[in-house]
Amino acid sequence: QGHLVESGGVSVQAGKSLSLSCTASGIDDSSGSDDSINSMAWFRQAPGSEREWIAASHNGGTEYYAKSMKGRVTISRDHAKHMVFLQMNTLAPEDTAVYYCAAGWGIGEPRVAYWGQGTQVTVSS
Repeated sequence: QGHLVESGGVSVQAGKSLSLSCTASGIDDSSGSDDSINSMAWFRQAPGSEREWIAASHNGGTEYYAKSMKGRVTISRDHAKHMVFLQMNTLAPEDTAVYYCAAGWGIGEPRVAYWGQGTQVTVSS
């Protein structure tokens, strides 16, 4: 059974940068079958809002970004360590949310098979 653990959530001031990490275990993303995991992604959920997709990193090496986040965030992976990272720059109070790591399949925003428990990011003005 897949397991994802996020880390790096903190309270920061607006304008700062932040990097989140996620470590995956028990997830087979190497079989290449149609239903195998081929994407790692980040989502977030602000209070009173729906969960929104931020970025995804496909096994083939392509990164995908939500239009609203492109240019301000960078997703990266360490395949050997089964980790995915999210670098966020120029943070604003509206970036305050619980950030979730996800594993799934598809191009762009993935269909999610596994979720992490989330890590809180709070941005103060």
